[in-house]
Amino acid sequence: MIYDCLIIGGGPGGYRAAERAGHCKMTVALFEERSLGGVCLNEGCMPTKTLLYSAKLYDYAKGGAHKYGVDSTGATIDHKAVIERKDKIVKTLVSGVAAQMKGAKVEVIAARGVIEGKSANGFLVKANGKVYEGKHLIIASGSNAAVPPVPGLKEAVASGDALTNREILALKEAPKKLLVMGGGVIGLEMASYFNSIGSDVTVVEMLDRIGGPTDLDMTKMLQAEYEKKGIHFLLSTKVVGVKNTNVDVENASGKKTLSADKILVSVGRRANTADLNAQAINLYLERGAVVTDDQMKTNVPGVFAVGDVNGKSMLAHTAYREAEVAVHVMAGIPDRMSYRAIPAVIYTNPEVASVGETAETAAAKSLKFRVVQLPLRFAGRYIAENEGGNGFIKLILGSDDEILGCCMIGNPASEIIPAMAVAVDRRMTCKDLGHAVFPHPTVSEIFREAVLSQVK
Repeated sequence: MIYDCLIIGGGPGGYRAAERAGHCKMTVALFEERSLGGVCLNEGCMPTKTLLYSAKLYDYAKGGAHKYGVDSTGATIDHKAVIERKDKIVKTLVSGVAAQMKGAKVEVIAARGVIEGKSANGFLVKANGKVYEGKHLIIASGSNAAVPPVPGLKEAVASGDALTNREILALKEAPKKLLVMGGGVIGLEMASYFNSIGSDVTVVEMLDRIGGPTDLDMTKMLQAEYEKKGIHFLLSTKVVGVKNTNVDVENASGKKTLSADKILVSVGRRANTADLNAQAINLYLERGAVVTDDQMKTNVPGVFAVGDVNGKSMLAHTAYREAEVAVHVMAGIPDRMSYRAIPAVIYTNPEVASVGETAETAAAKSLKFRVVQLPLRFAGRYIAENEGGNGFIKLILGSDDEILGCCMIGNPASEIIPAMAVAVDRRMTCKDLGHAVFPHPTVSEIFREAVLSQVK
């Protein structure tokens, strides 16, 4: 049988592409050696958010609920039960993806797909000793946690003293002391969870800030909130050696050794291309990632790459959209990928969300812009539900008051940032957004308050 499309990888990009292609009446074979859903569903986005929600409830119960007139004296948290609930949710979601594949008539091959080469009809992929042939090929093999070449770290990972996102989400017992290598999104979310449930957490970050490219003012406030809760930060600090669970670090003050019960390695992710056999079709890679254009095409006609494997934006929702573009182009439907309005969220308590330009990125691009900042307390709903909260919003406005970007800190940032994603994507001005009617009372009204403050 010659399939219309072969897809390597069953994560967000892979299964969304398979579903879309199936509904476009294409014959599809999807190769996934682990569970459907990929890292996001099994070892990343969904499991992490499940844990963080439990932590948020516990934060309120152990000290925050009294602010709202609720007595929750004696509240406890059972980490093992939280993990069991996480496993149940993951199982449910994986089953849901499997049902989607069945509904789209996608053939799922539970094996690792490896590129075998080209054929007269398209491409060959080998799995479980069998060779499959397809007219088109979509690579959605995802990414792996990066393990830097720090002396002793590889051995610590092998022994279980150091963990990646995969292993830490399976821990049945919380470590008394956790050292987090990396102050990016994954590191911060795990630091937040384990701090909430009682672990002594230290974050070691090479940069002089946490949160990576997130707005600097937001990350400064976030760090201050974490420090109030007891998380320790060592910024501008490099890990230079690991022995078991002892970590040697170095900064401007010199060298010292930190001890912990577990080490979380969260220093970024790398495209998973090592075992693809990309050279079989002369697929072009750059720094290990598959190079694509704005239609998700690679240098090989008929081959597309979506999701983390192309290294453009390692976020599940980016992969979804890239998958849709790839299938549309394959089906002859005009479409192109835009990265100008990709929302990013740190799902801690409080949440941080952003989309489009920040003041730093706008300045780096020499854009003409100005910043409008407003406390979230201008929205009555925020005051009602965030006692003592000091969140705020920043708008990045360009010429003619075009909304170039938005960032905010405060709950529920993740749920309302899509409104600004639409504004940035559609190149709306303050006047445009000011004409929209927002429900009252909602925290999202802060967007309208911010833009109306600029309309003359």
